[in-house]
Amino acid sequence: MTSPADPPNGAGASGPGLKLLAVTACPTGIAHTYMAAEKLAQAAESLGHSMKVETQGSIGAENVLSDNDVSQADGVIIAADKDVDRSRFIGKRVLVVAVADGIHRPERLIEQVRNAPVYQGDGHEAERGAAPAASGGGKGRSVTYKALMNGVSYMIPFVVVGGLLIAVSLALGGDTTSKGIVIPDDSFWKTVNDIGSIGFELMIPALSGYIAYAIADRPALVPGMVGGWIAAHGELYDSEAGAGFIGAIVTGFLAGYLVLWIKRVKVPKFVQPIMPIIVIPIVATSALGLFFIHVLGEPISWVFERLTDWLGGLTGTSAALLGIILGLMIAFDMGGPVNKTAFLFGAGLVSKNPEVMGACAAAIPVPPLGQGLATLLRRRMFDDQERETGLAALFMGFFGITEGAIPFAAARPARVIPANMLGGAVAGAIAGVASVEDNVPHGGPIVAVLGAVGGVPMFFVAVVVGTAVTALVTIALMSVGGGGRGADADAGAGSVAEAAVAGEAASSAPSPAGAPVLAGVGSGGGTGAASAAVAAPDATAPKAASVSAAEPRDGGKAEAAPEAGGQVLSGYLTEQTVRERLAADGKDAAIREMAELLAATGKVADTAELVRAAFAREDQGTTGLGEEIAIPHAKTDAVTAPVVGFARSPEGIEWGAPDGTKARLVFMIAVPEAAAGDEHLRILALLSRKLMGAEFRERLLGAADVGAILRVLGEIE
Repeated sequence: MTSPADPPNGAGASGPGLKLLAVTACPTGIAHTYMAAEKLAQAAESLGHSMKVETQGSIGAENVLSDNDVSQADGVIIAADKDVDRSRFIGKRVLVVAVADGIHRPERLIEQVRNAPVYQGDGHEAERGAAPAASGGGKGRSVTYKALMNGVSYMIPFVVVGGLLIAVSLALGGDTTSKGIVIPDDSFWKTVNDIGSIGFELMIPALSGYIAYAIADRPALVPGMVGGWIAAHGELYDSEAGAGFIGAIVTGFLAGYLVLWIKRVKVPKFVQPIMPIIVIPIVATSALGLFFIHVLGEPISWVFERLTDWLGGLTGTSAALLGIILGLMIAFDMGGPVNKTAFLFGAGLVSKNPEVMGACAAAIPVPPLGQGLATLLRRRMFDDQERETGLAALFMGFFGITEGAIPFAAARPARVIPANMLGGAVAGAIAGVASVEDNVPHGGPIVAVLGAVGGVPMFFVAVVVGTAVTALVTIALMSVGGGGRGADADAGAGSVAEAAVAGEAASSAPSPAGAPVLAGVGSGGGTGAASAAVAAPDATAPKAASVSAAEPRDGGKAEAAPEAGGQVLSGYLTEQTVRERLAADGKDAAIREMAELLAATGKVADTAELVRAAFAREDQGTTGLGEEIAIPHAKTDAVTAPVVGFARSPEGIEWGAPDGTKARLVFMIAVPEAAAGDEHLRILALLSRKLMGAEFRERLLGAADVGAILRVLGEIE
């Protein structure tokens, strides 16, 4: 008798077909999600197996796997670069790989899933990298990125709720005293402040815990959170300051990989059921806690003490130099030992030398104000959650809550921390030179508003200049280094349209009356004749990714060529934006040529800015997908409405594709920033999947003229 995890007797390359399932997902959920689904379905059909694929895209989960599907499955392939719930696959052979593997190695995955480990429910057996399909160092980077982003995502609500409650309570219930802004113990606002403080205290454990959770699932959550709590509370290891968010990142990764290591220890069968709920959490939590307190805690305490002594020796030196040093320290770890050293040093000298606290007070709000300003200046570089966090950071910065910048620093420390430090140093230097005084141990514009600052004009000059420096340096480093959250998480696989729409189902207003995806409209160029039935949401939904669904539906092809001025892809692509042959022979020249092609529609307000935005996206990772396809794209207010262009290059253009092929089919997609709706997301998903068909690509390459090209593209529905 075979177990549910075993394939049927005789199943093999030449035997009866397997019943396989797959789940595909990428961080932004458009192109790669559907391209992997299509490739896996095609490969399964060619090998004689049946496969149903669930896609978890930006428009929601589609073709969802039922309990009956799972119970009958011989194996499951998860091709994803984000968390996918595996609890429904307990007892099944599960192969977990990157979404790029689903696109480029589908046949290999189908062969390997036959021998994949059986998933037992604790995350170990199906962990990425356990199977041979996981390839190289790129997957390690993907796991690290996913874990860090997971921690940051769960931390952000704690930062926002805690910070805003503290800020509101200080503003409405605080009194300026020699000890800082104090809220009376018996007041309503004291209770609000205490609630906010709890939220703030929990943000560090949440960051650490959910980093660990993303690495090793639920058994790692407790050690991760306890480790983060220990990192945040320096009194546990004789330090006046905790290790802050940097310590939380360390404990999160330590907890995650420690749990993974413990899972690999072979234990008797009778112990296995209690491993994930008792043994692993207790052992990992105890080991991590003791290690941090007795091994890492002592160096942190030593650093705190030595920094305090060093700052004491600087008293009496150049005011500008001392201001620069204090500003650098304040902005470095935002609540960690370095930040706390500078703050407590300034607070201790409030009564004797208020100029020292003045430099600290000017630097304290710069990181959150600078990051918040950056999200306003270059919105396309940040996702929806970060933009919302940016607004909260501006509010927290006004009230001197430096921790408002932690989510940005945790997400991309190599870019944000240097920018914060540079802005803090500038603010501290200006305040030091101008002899700005702060008579309470608190910072931010709120202390000036409440009358605790001497030299108010120069205090605000210092804060404004420091904030501007931080914002501009952050934007510059993200532009050069490709640090926008819109970038794809999978290294080297590129993207089709994810970054153009990352984090939001956004486009400009859909075509009038909710035009259908299938075009073939008349010469009037309008789409207003679409009926309400065609405008229904599932009218444009991608087809279910299964072998049977791979066949075109009735009426799936345009029966006649679009007339002059005809439109396809709901009017986003017209004969105006189709070029039979690109003149360019290089990627940069091709992007410029495509931008000029889009400009012919009148929907491009600034061609140069569109080109710059497309180049910035290329810096984040190539948009050459392989299979001789490239889809450069941009999300920018240089366009006033979504627009798609297409051109061919018979000789091919080197685009840095993962499979080494030159791009012969080039689409360019431009979407405005302030847009609404998800119609274009569906269209891009359909386009991505349709391009996976070799026969479709051949017909597109061989189309005789623009009309023939539009007829081929009109099949996308």
